[in-house]
Amino acid sequence: MLDLNFVRGNLALVEEKLRARGADPAALLGNFHALDKERRQAITQAETLKARRNELSQQVGQLKKTGQDASALMEETRKLKESLDELDKRAATLDEQMRFSLASIPNLTRDEVPVGRSEEDNVVVKTWGEKRAFDFEPKPHWELGEGLGILDLERAAKLSGARFAVYMGAGARLERALIGFMLDTHTAKHGYTEVLPPFMVNSRSLFGTGQLPKFAEDLFRCSDADAESAAKGEFRDADHWLIPTAEVPVTNLYRDETLDEARLPIALTAYTPCFRAEAGAAGKDTRGIIRQHQFQKVELVKFVKPEESDAEHERLTRDAEEILEALGLPYRRMLLCTGDTGFSSAKTFDLEVWLPGQQLYREISSCSNFEGFQARRANIRYKPAGGKAKSEFVHTLNGSGLAVGRTWLAILENYQQADGSVVVPDALRPYMGGLEIISGQ
Repeated sequence: MLDLNFVRGNLALVEEKLRARGADPAALLGNFHALDKERRQAITQAETLKARRNELSQQVGQLKKTGQDASALMEETRKLKESLDELDKRAATLDEQMRFSLASIPNLTRDEVPVGRSEEDNVVVKTWGEKRAFDFEPKPHWELGEGLGILDLERAAKLSGARFAVYMGAGARLERALIGFMLDTHTAKHGYTEVLPPFMVNSRSLFGTGQLPKFAEDLFRCSDADAESAAKGEFRDADHWLIPTAEVPVTNLYRDETLDEARLPIALTAYTPCFRAEAGAAGKDTRGIIRQHQFQKVELVKFVKPEESDAEHERLTRDAEEILEALGLPYRRMLLCTGDTGFSSAKTFDLEVWLPGQQLYREISSCSNFEGFQARRANIRYKPAGGKAKSEFVHTLNGSGLAVGRTWLAILENYQQADGSVVVPDALRPYMGGLEIISGQ
């Protein structure tokens, strides 16, 4: 969420940044002026009445001390209190409306983020690895998985409907091996602390990271979660939604807390299943396991000082890249344009892995710097050393390290053999019980 004083003092800049995202400033900020003016007037009037109430209280006390009649002033005080109560309620209501209005405004992208409308305008920052030259026609992962008996989409549909998968035998073990390899690398080599968070969160947590209220339709919710209330900005601590990513519970670990500067940076990694309704993805990626309602992911989350967030963003992105490099999977790093940058992000690098069976690159990780946007929504601060300076909002970062299912399918497509078998990358063989080749069930 943006700072109210910043929006008020830099409205032209905010409007320019929103247009760069492809958003309509009038639609998002249309009532900002009127709401802000009414809110400030209510606060000013309340402060004036409080000052008058204090003055009357002193006068009533003086009259009573001298034995004089104070009934007229006491009646004025009573009426003033009624007016003050109404003003306080009005100011509180306007505060909530202003908070909800600010919550609908996306983060402002950094100046170095290229202006563009869609993924077509993203910029290639680097490429890594040589694309393998096949002496046969490479197959897509769904054909390979079915042929090996390690991926069953038909039975998954019988169990749960479209966009679900069942992994069998070596396919299930490969998924588990990837999770273990990623967590071990990030903890032992990159210095992250492993977290196993809940897989359900309340609406206040989803507000903190920016999924609510804007993206409620993309989430799966339990029966105690009220989407209509969330859409109105009414967030609760006692409802439950399935997490779309571990970013949500891990970032909210420190919601409403002030951290000591000495603890920063904090680097956490977590494996979780992720659940997404994919409401806006009808007809997209209907084959294979590219876009699922349930998938596994290893997430990286950092809490850092503002002046260190650029460097920590680069480190986090490199940590994700090193997983791909260790597995020998060709990839490219993309700097997302303004129109393709996520709602809460100020700057995002996407890592896209090469899939020879489909002859294209596909996103396997998004590594984002949210600056203070999520911290302001979730009220996560840090206290600078020395004890005198005021607390400040931390900067939050996160990225996939990596999306496990997409790494799984990238291995199948990049390591396939002419007979339909798949070579297990060297880095994963210790996690696969020494298995070198997946040759079918």
